[in-house]
Amino acid sequence: MDNFNFYSPTEFVFGNDRENECGSYVKKYGGSKVLIHFGGGSAERSGLLGRVRYSLNKSGISFVELGGVQPNPRDTLVYKGIDLCRSEGVDFILAVGGGSVIDSAKAIAAGVLYDGDFWDFYSGKNIEKALPVGVVLTIAAAGSEGSGDSVITKEDGMLKRGAGSDALRARFSVLNPALTQTLPAYQTACGATDIMAHVFERYFTNTKEVEITDRLCEAVLITMVKETPRVIADPDNYEARANIMWAGMVAHNGIVGVGRSQDWNSHGIEHELSALYDCAHGAGLAVIMPSWMEFVYKHNVMRFCQMATRVFGCQMNFENPEATALEGIHRFRSFLHSIGMPINFAELGAKEEDIPALVEKFGIGDGRTGGFVALSSADVTEIYKIAAKASL
Repeated sequence: MDNFNFYSPTEFVFGNDRENECGSYVKKYGGSKVLIHFGGGSAERSGLLGRVRYSLNKSGISFVELGGVQPNPRDTLVYKGIDLCRSEGVDFILAVGGGSVIDSAKAIAAGVLYDGDFWDFYSGKNIEKALPVGVVLTIAAAGSEGSGDSVITKEDGMLKRGAGSDALRARFSVLNPALTQTLPAYQTACGATDIMAHVFERYFTNTKEVEITDRLCEAVLITMVKETPRVIADPDNYEARANIMWAGMVAHNGIVGVGRSQDWNSHGIEHELSALYDCAHGAGLAVIMPSWMEFVYKHNVMRFCQMATRVFGCQMNFENPEATALEGIHRFRSFLHSIGMPINFAELGAKEEDIPALVEKFGIGDGRTGGFVALSSADVTEIYKIAAKASL
């Protein structure tokens, strides 16, 4: 196990109706003028925004609002949010929604206190300070409620890029599983796929002797394999929703990745798909991640065998370990298909002829990227080709 620091300062407020307490938590963490940042009309129609407003008013906290966050959140709304916060003297941002809303809120939080273009942070500049952010989570998926990460799409050129800093970690996150019960099955499945991908990016490592984090990763993955079909079949299953919501946070707040190298190539490869086609991030990952696995599994066959046996219940073939590794990958792809996820380009709405453009936007040129297997542009091309033609 490698040396590491682990920092997770967010206070998690978990359970039914806890959004009614958000005003007191904003006050606890120093907010006096809040930007309520949200997505579409569902938060209004469901009454959630009304409950949030009431809670803020009850705590004597004034607020302004900015809605309109899209999936794959855009830089154009971030700029509007920065200007609004500055003109209104906002000192706290409350994200009411899923990962896209939270990521947009974090970008605004960083940009308000910065004299330059916030996009600098999504081009490699370190984020040293940001306005405090709170979260009322409505989708179990991105894990942004517990992480210091944010991903934004620049509309000019449709570039999807990430930034990360402990300064972006939420001061508090309200997690009410009941708020996810109205999600369509497809969106629920996209979220589950994203959660599993966050774990796999950490699970496939070259670091030796990381049994504790291996087992933590496997626990989250097994939970998702069990609970996702339950909520697809019964959207109102609060207990299954609760397990998934907490799994989403655990998958991405850092605890399952400490002391080990990580990869993150699958996320980078997928980002180009969702930037170009504006598809759901989880759906893109369902197409890319098993394809990446097929391309790299020979690098460490036994790690893939470990996944196959511990997570997907495969029998170990000691005479032919590769068969076990491939069976595990097949079971993962089959699981994704069973919950309604696409498994190839055609089902996602992507086009094989766009692969050269996707690789060019991925932007590593003659270099290599990734912590498990370092990929070249030629390697990324092959992964897209596998994804284009994948089948069960």
